[in-house]
Amino acid sequence: MPHTRPDPRWSFEVVRWTLRDPWTTTMSTSTYRETLFAHVRAQGVRGIGEGAPIPRYGEDARRSQLRLDRLRPALSGISPWRIEETRRWVARDVKGEYAARAAVDIALHDWAGHRLRVPLYRLLGLDRDRTPVTSFSIGIGSAAETRRKVRAARDFPVLKVKMGRGVDETTLESVRAETDVPVRVDVNEGWKSVRIASTKVQWLARRGVEFVEQPLPAGRLADVRRLHRSSVLPIFADEDAPNVAALPGLVGAYDGVNVKLDKCGGIGEALTMIRAARALGFRTMLGCMVSSAVSVTAAAHLSPLVDYADLDGNLLIADDPRRGVAVRKGRLILPRGPGLGIVPR
Repeated sequence: MPHTRPDPRWSFEVVRWTLRDPWTTTMSTSTYRETLFAHVRAQGVRGIGEGAPIPRYGEDARRSQLRLDRLRPALSGISPWRIEETRRWVARDVKGEYAARAAVDIALHDWAGHRLRVPLYRLLGLDRDRTPVTSFSIGIGSAAETRRKVRAARDFPVLKVKMGRGVDETTLESVRAETDVPVRVDVNEGWKSVRIASTKVQWLARRGVEFVEQPLPAGRLADVRRLHRSSVLPIFADEDAPNVAALPGLVGAYDGVNVKLDKCGGIGEALTMIRAARALGFRTMLGCMVSSAVSVTAAAHLSPLVDYADLDGNLLIADDPRRGVAVRKGRLILPRGPGLGIVPR
C-alpha cells in the first residue's frame, strides 16, 4: 500500500470480561468472554474499536490479535482518513476474521469522529432521536434463574429469550409468570426439524411472542422456506445472514435479518448490509455479541436505520470500565461526545 501522511500508530489487545451470570445458549455455556480491541492514534487523536470473535465461525480473539499484529507495519503507513480503502485491504488480508475487521473499522470511525469533533451518528448523517427500543436477553437456565433474570430486567419493555435446549416451554412459562411484555425468541439453530419448529412456533404465537430468530440450523434454506410458508410468526435470520452476500438467497425464507458488526466486519459493512436488506424487503435488526460498551455503542449509532435492536451485550458483563450508549426504559440513548462517545465509568 502507498504511504500517506499522517502515519497512525496501531496496537491490539485481547480483554477477558467476567459475566454477571453464566451465559447459556444452545451452543455453549460461558462465565467469561474475550474480545479484541484495536487502538489507533494519529494527529494527537485516539480511536478505539472492539470486535467479539464468534466461535460459531471458528474465530478466536488471540489468533485475531496475532494476525492484526503482523499487519501493523502496513496499517501504520495508511492515513486513518482512508477508512474504506483500509477496510477493503484488511478484509483481503484477514480472511475469516470478521471481528478483527470490525475492531479496525470501528477504531477508524471513532478516530474520525474525534478528529472532526462530532459524534458518529452525525458523521453518518443519522438522527439521534430516532433510536429504537432494545430488547434485553435472557439466557437459558432453570425456572428459578429465568424468573430472577426477568425480574431484574423489569425496566425493559421487550425481552429476547434464548431457546433450543429442550426446556422451551418451561422457560417461557417462567418468563410469563413474571411479565406480560412482548417476547422475541432466539433459537440459535436449536430446533432440528421443520416439524418441531412448526409446532413450537404455533405454541409461541399464542403467548405474546413477536418473532422467532434462526429456528433451524444455518444452510437448510429449503426447510426454512417450508417453515416460513406455514409460520404464523415472522422469522429472522442470524447465523444464516453472516454478511451482505448471503442476503439474496434468504428471500422467501426469512422475513428479517439480524445485522451484527462483529459478524459482518464493522460499521461500513453493516451499513451496506442494512441497505441491501431494505432493498430486498427484509425487516432489519441490529444485534450484538457479549462485549463491552465500545462494540455495543458502535452498533447503537446505526440503530436509527433499523426496525429492531438487540443491543444489550455490555449489560451482561460485570467489569466494563467504560460508558457509552445508555438505556432509558428500553430506549437507546446515544452519547453526544465525539466519535463513539465512550468515556471512563
